[in-house]
Amino acid sequence: MQLLKKYKINADDTHLYQLAFLHESYSNENKLTECYERLEFLGDAVLDLVVSEYLYNRDPDLTEGELTRQRSNYVCKQALYTYSTELGLDQYIKLGNGMEMTKREIDSVTSDVFESFIGALYLDQGLDTVKEFLSKTVLPHIDSGDVFFHDYKSELKQLCDQDGLDIAYNLIKEEGKPHNKTFKMACIIDGTCQGTGSGGSKKEAEQNASRMALDKVSNS
Repeated sequence: MQLLKKYKINADDTHLYQLAFLHESYSNENKLTECYERLEFLGDAVLDLVVSEYLYNRDPDLTEGELTRQRSNYVCKQALYTYSTELGLDQYIKLGNGMEMTKREIDSVTSDVFESFIGALYLDQGLDTVKEFLSKTVLPHIDSGDVFFHDYKSELKQLCDQDGLDIAYNLIKEEGKPHNKTFKMACIIDGTCQGTGSGGSKKEAEQNASRMALDKVSNS
């Protein structure tokens, strides 16, 4: 694997890195019992740990809430997609031949395999090697202050808390196939709908609804 050579990683278990790119559709089609999902789960936790530690040590003045918001920016789907494509991980993904995916689904898989690769690297080489790898691929984005995700929901909650307003989110509509759903959420402030938003997950829809509501609340 060219990526391992580039970062001078001498793999002890090459199977882990192959597994990191096997989508469920490929595994099912080829009657394999494994896909990248378990590695993705592990990589997600390892990435959170390394980014959290880096942010904690980088700025001792940040509060818990500020640390959480900054971490969310650097481990969100858009950030993972950026890291993955910068490394060219998307070219290693193996999908089932008959698998038809929307661009959003393809982007999501591209994001997933960054975490599954980190999971494989952690199991194969340990935490110190993961930290060294992330210091060259992810942490520079933090030092540059790159913005991947704006947390409208937290910003709106902070504003509502200051004004003593109650905020809630209601599901308006859910449609689409199980693997490609779209959700529409309403942002309710003190019993009044102040914004609606759609997305591929409830969290994404809530963020979009919050952005609309934030515009209204800020200008009122």
